[in-house]
Amino acid sequence: MSDYLVRATAFDGMVRAYAIQSTETVEEARRRQDTWATASAALGRTLTIGAMMGYMMKGEDKLTLKVEGNGPLGAIIVDANAHGNVRGYVQNPHVDFELNDKGKLDVARAVGTEGNLSVVKDLGLKDHFTGQVPIVSGEISEDFTYYYANSEQVPSAVGAGVLVNTDHSIKAAGGFILQMMPGADDEAITEIENRLSTIPPISSLVADGKTPEEILFELLGQENVKVLDTNEVSFKCRCSKERVEVAIASLGDEEVQAMIDEDQGAEAKCHFCNEVYTFNVDELEQLKAGDSPQ
Repeated sequence: MSDYLVRATAFDGMVRAYAIQSTETVEEARRRQDTWATASAALGRTLTIGAMMGYMMKGEDKLTLKVEGNGPLGAIIVDANAHGNVRGYVQNPHVDFELNDKGKLDVARAVGTEGNLSVVKDLGLKDHFTGQVPIVSGEISEDFTYYYANSEQVPSAVGAGVLVNTDHSIKAAGGFILQMMPGADDEAITEIENRLSTIPPISSLVADGKTPEEILFELLGQENVKVLDTNEVSFKCRCSKERVEVAIASLGDEEVQAMIDEDQGAEAKCHFCNEVYTFNVDELEQLKAGDSPQ
């Protein structure tokens, strides 16, 4: 089944809810980035949350998430938009450790427990909205829960999980975001808290075949959930040779001539998808002349 997410309300509109199956999306990122198990879990959790946050945007708006801790993983960067497209990478993909004392992949050790989490929203305006909070645990889900409470002042529960096979491929990935709307009563909040305290790990639910709708039923009670819509999710990069051409041309004639004289060509790699774009001397000459080699 292709990855998709669900948007819903619950408890007569007192709760806004999202759930996602992201296994194929995270596997595509793992394959392109060649991430090791712990790095895959950290990147996968961030991609999963990013896809849901992107779907909260409108039209052509998009956002960028950056988790920059003091661990060996370095920064995690994720872009997402309202159409279900998400992409991401980690600075150091070859990070892996023994399981932690809970028998889980040690994401907090990879990410680090000090640093910052930032969310930049591009709403098509001159200035971007930027929210930033300190990392509180390095476990990703808890950090985004803290972000919503402190940067956007929206009480939320955020969960994301990734199961990794012994061959480093992704077995299951998924997540949820539950947000309390103004006026949410104590009875609804208490029921949600009780369900959250007993629900199995989200990645286990996905591995057991639970759909995003069924995950929300587990979290909120089927009788309380009203599904609004669904949307496919996939790893999709916006890079292209045309974009790279523009970037090279913007360097100026002198820099392009240096590429011709010193390197007899140029090569550029996209951080997000690892696609490599090459330009021979003739193509660089055309760029210098203001023409596109396409």
